[in-house]
Amino acid sequence: MVKKRFIAGAVCPACSKQDTLRWWKENEIEIVECVECHHVDRRLPKSVEQSEHLAEDKGQQVIGIFKPE
Repeated sequence: MVKKRFIAGAVCPACSKQDTLRWWKENEIEIVECVECHHVDRRLPKSVEQSEHLAEDKGQQVIGIFKPE
């Protein structure tokens, strides 16, 4: 089970309420969600953001990252 942690003092960019944002990581993607308005923000690791293989359209969401072992 993934631990979800609240971000103390943070303000939601959508509803402007304070102390409602929680943070967790799924498959190396950081997720921040507001528990009041359910606004969600996803952030890729910097190594993936700099990859030339990503689509030019940043509006697309990443489904997963394949890492061959």
